[in-house]
Amino acid sequence: MRGLPRRSRSALLGACLAVLTTAGLGLAGPAPAAADSKDDLRRATRAVQRAEAVLENATTAARSAARRLTVATAALPAAQRRVATARGAVAATQTVANTARRRADATRAAYRVAADRFAAAERRVEQGRERVDEIATATYMGAGFTGVNVLISATGPQDLLDRMSLVGQVMAKQQDEVDALVEARRDVRSEQDRAGLARRVADEAARAAADKLASARTAQVRAEQARVAVVRLTQYRRTAFRAARAQRAAVLERYREAKVQEQRIREALRRAQNGPDAIRGVYVGGQLLMPVRGAWKSSDFGWRYDPWFHVWQLHAGTDFAADSGTPIRAAAAGRVIQAGWYGGYGNYTCISHGRLQGAGFTTCYGHQSRIGVHPGQYVSRGEVIGRVGSTGASTGAHLHFETRIGGVPRNPLRYLPGCLC
Repeated sequence: MRGLPRRSRSALLGACLAVLTTAGLGLAGPAPAAADSKDDLRRATRAVQRAEAVLENATTAARSAARRLTVATAALPAAQRRVATARGAVAATQTVANTARRRADATRAAYRVAADRFAAAERRVEQGRERVDEIATATYMGAGFTGVNVLISATGPQDLLDRMSLVGQVMAKQQDEVDALVEARRDVRSEQDRAGLARRVADEAARAAADKLASARTAQVRAEQARVAVVRLTQYRRTAFRAARAQRAAVLERYREAKVQEQRIREALRRAQNGPDAIRGVYVGGQLLMPVRGAWKSSDFGWRYDPWFHVWQLHAGTDFAADSGTPIRAAAAGRVIQAGWYGGYGNYTCISHGRLQGAGFTTCYGHQSRIGVHPGQYVSRGEVIGRVGSTGASTGAHLHFETRIGGVPRNPLRYLPGCLC
């Protein structure tokens, strides 16, 4: 029977999962891991709710061990998924890092080519500047007059033409040298721009490669953390399983006692239906009133299988989780035929409402923190008869509500409003 309020239960399970996973489980993935963790917590919460419902009659040590085992078992698949995710992230980031490293190598090579072309262009400028300097020096020293003298000293018209062609070639050569210097300067500026761009691209690629490599290393650390968490979780689960198995004999004895107790309740109620406190007439009350307000159904009626100790047991009622001290109201008018302590039911009250289907119809209320009525007392529909608690074999504050015909348990949801309100 699981009666912890939802908020308290979530806090408990969150703490349990945090302890189990220590430093590993939450570190294996990016932002979506937060949503995954909430899903894992919900799954673990539901698993523990089922475990608590099954283990209501188990020993305290067995319940504790089985609860730890349940949480570990519920958390293990998520932990294993995180390992797989982390390993995939390692492979992906390593691939990206390798690609980035190759790109950085390529951009550095491109920069070296651009730098070589820039250096070559600078050499051409230097050479062109030296030749132009020589031309300027020669001009300053009178080389121009030398050309005039060459023309004057011609011996004839043909010799003059030849000498004029030679002087023209010299002057054209000088102009070519000047033009080459101008072109070399233009080239060096262009190669300088290309080299600068290549350097910036190479630097950016190198930084990107370093970042990707760091991401790959981080992913490897996370993968190792996730792997260690799975190992710890598996060890924790194995320890919890051994602890649960060690309680097998004690738990089976508790189950036998609970079975005997159920038979005693049936016989006691059958006798009480013929006693002076029972309602003799036919039950005509119709649909029952919800015995607690603002509660939520935490466990159903029916046979349940204990996977830890391999036992079938009947859960004879429906559980409604509510805060301790919440008023419990009579589901229908009738007379109290049982009010007191009753083993695993703790404080237990039963009310006779008359005959239904040829046998006595009773409602019973278990695990009360306080009983507010006494045997023989007549109660009205909706009258407060006790308070919600966690007495007897209970794992938290809740009402265990039963409907019985001839002492035999029947599913209470058949008689309560469908909205449970």
